[in-house]
Amino acid sequence: MLQLLLRGLGTIVLLLACLPPLAASSHREAPLIADDPLADNTDVYAFVSPDDPSTVTVIANYIPMQLPQGGPNYYTFGEDIRYEIHIDNDAAVPGDEITYRFTFDRMNEDPTTFFNIRLGAENIKATYTLERSMDGGMNFDTILRNGICPAYNIGPRSISSVVGLDSTYLEVWENAIAQTSTGETAFAGPADDPFFVDLGGIFDLGDSPRQGEDMQSRDGLAQFNVHTLALKIPVNTLKKSGAASAPSTILDPDYVIGVWASASRPAMRTLVAGDTIVDSGDYVQVSRLGMPLTNEAVIPIGMKDYWNATTPYMELADTVLDKYFFNPELALYMDTANFASAVPAFAPLRIQENSLGAYDFTNGADGLFGLKGNEALDGTALAENQFGALLLPGAGMPRSVDLWPIFHTGVPNLAPYQLATGKGGNPLATGKPFINNFLPNGGDMLRLNMAVPPTPRNSESFSSLGLVQAAVLGLTDPAFAGNADLEFIPNMDGFPNGRRLEDDVTRIELQAVSGVVLAAIGLWYDDYDPAMDDSPVTDGLLSVLGYTTEVEANDVPFRDAFPYVAMPWRGTEVNHTNFTE
Repeated sequence: MLQLLLRGLGTIVLLLACLPPLAASSHREAPLIADDPLADNTDVYAFVSPDDPSTVTVIANYIPMQLPQGGPNYYTFGEDIRYEIHIDNDAAVPGDEITYRFTFDRMNEDPTTFFNIRLGAENIKATYTLERSMDGGMNFDTILRNGICPAYNIGPRSISSVVGLDSTYLEVWENAIAQTSTGETAFAGPADDPFFVDLGGIFDLGDSPRQGEDMQSRDGLAQFNVHTLALKIPVNTLKKSGAASAPSTILDPDYVIGVWASASRPAMRTLVAGDTIVDSGDYVQVSRLGMPLTNEAVIPIGMKDYWNATTPYMELADTVLDKYFFNPELALYMDTANFASAVPAFAPLRIQENSLGAYDFTNGADGLFGLKGNEALDGTALAENQFGALLLPGAGMPRSVDLWPIFHTGVPNLAPYQLATGKGGNPLATGKPFINNFLPNGGDMLRLNMAVPPTPRNSESFSSLGLVQAAVLGLTDPAFAGNADLEFIPNMDGFPNGRRLEDDVTRIELQAVSGVVLAAIGLWYDDYDPAMDDSPVTDGLLSVLGYTTEVEANDVPFRDAFPYVAMPWRGTEVNHTNFTE
């Protein structure tokens, strides 16, 4: 079956080779999908809605690196693509429980002009149908017909003048927000690209932050647009079947969901003379995305197309990709015994080689595998009668206990996956709970515990470091570090417990590769000696926490209301001012 999927993917890309490629971007993460931008996932977000905690907002972005002035054929969703948002809420049931499917139609309201908008008429005008499956994709019901995809933000004459749409772009954009027949709020249209990263530095052999007196880090996605699919979904729709009407705690396991997005095309496309295109055959997945940066910075280039053709549920059975998480390439550039000297930007990032005088997590080492079967693991998630087979699969796989579960299962509220607060120096002891998004039903997905309240975006405690910041507070702030009780710590709702628009995922993931999660649970950095040091907050830990790419926020503020992303950049401004009128 997988071979058929891969063969279909190759056929599609060959047939689409006439499509123009976009500028280089981390979004264009695999060789084949780089030639098919309309089907290219760029990012997925899932978070408890900050203005309505009874709902969860899921955002899937497509079509990377859009120039705001990219006419005359301005960007829009593809007609022959199934854009899908997948949700898993029950580890006991294979596959997705809920799927939302967007399909688009395009038309020219005035084919007599070369302009995209003229005299109230719009060309390449897109509308969509939104369907929902609640039975694992067996049956789909239409929950919204003729949804409006707002016009591209071309410029003031096209939008605001009497010879254009005679409106404001704010009105055009917000008029596209729609209500479904089943209680969701939906949006599909252009938006500012919310991801922020120094693309030039990161992919220049890890030069982030950029080194040298005259080198300045910059957001490589600033002033570019994407196309956004956004859904605001009631928690009651998403929770596990049979779950209580309200969560029992803020880490209720029945309120954990996994979210991923995909794009699929018909297996065959035939180009006929003129403008006729005939699509036929079954739909084949050509792109997918869950956790950020997986296919960009974890999977090597020779396996990226393979990854895009598979689903998260194939990953647990097909373990060919696991080795890239057990021994990630990025870790080699944080290890002085390997290639750290070649990447000076990563100098603050170092991995535990002798944590607590016993545990080495550098590539090829054993990590915690030496404890396999030891009675010290009894009652922990690493015990064989719990999840030891998954989390301690063998020697030479040091990151099977931290990086692999973050991407493949989520993290359970079991020792050792609790903060070191209250552990008394024993990392295997029960500590302060701060995460439970465990859903061991597949591979790469964003996993979110919907019971965790949102941190107010205007709070002084809000941090783009997500769970890393929550761990810091739980370990060091007297308000939380004085006890080992379960309590809400600001940013417990942040990445990798879901993903908020504001979360600095590049920084968090680089810190995670550098072992910060291990430190949070009590496997401290090598310069901590419990016989000598009063506090494990050593220079090694502070160095990792202080690491920055120097690009820590989006180029424009996010909105306070759904769909939360900023409106798209206008194409006529010299400095690309993001207009809202």
